[in-house]
Amino acid sequence: MTLEITVAELAEATDLDLGASPWQRVEQGRIDTFADATDDHQWIHVDAERAADGPFGRTIAHGYLTLSLVPSMLKKLMVITDHGRGTNYGLDKVRFTAPVPVDAEIRLAASIPESTRREDGGVQYRVALRVEVKGQDRPAMVGESIYLTYPRA
Repeated sequence: MTLEITVAELAEATDLDLGASPWQRVEQGRIDTFADATDDHQWIHVDAERAADGPFGRTIAHGYLTLSLVPSMLKKLMVITDHGRGTNYGLDKVRFTAPVPVDAEIRLAASIPESTRREDGGVQYRVALRVEVKGQDRPAMVGESIYLTYPRA
């Protein structure tokens, strides 16, 4: 279920559990497209034959691909109903802790540990991130993202 929240409500949020997004499959086509977009064609991501003999027995998604899917998964967890403009302010403590094998399903589990009202009328908030892989105990990625949002004028 997607949480609908206003900028004013977000400014007061602390320790807000957003739950987990739906599972989504990471297919080889997406991995290949990401490799083309970033010029990162390391065999462990794009060469199925060679990767079959590698440490994971098949290709794996790029860590940065996993990270790049966070915003789309986050949109399924939370919508700021009066959002006018905003930006991705940065990342803290991002770690890629386990591989995402090709055709694995991932989801985002997230929470908002803190938010701060800014003098310019915006709200800066942190989102604790955990990208889980179906069937794996260890998450693929953990970290924090920082966002700024401003209400519609």
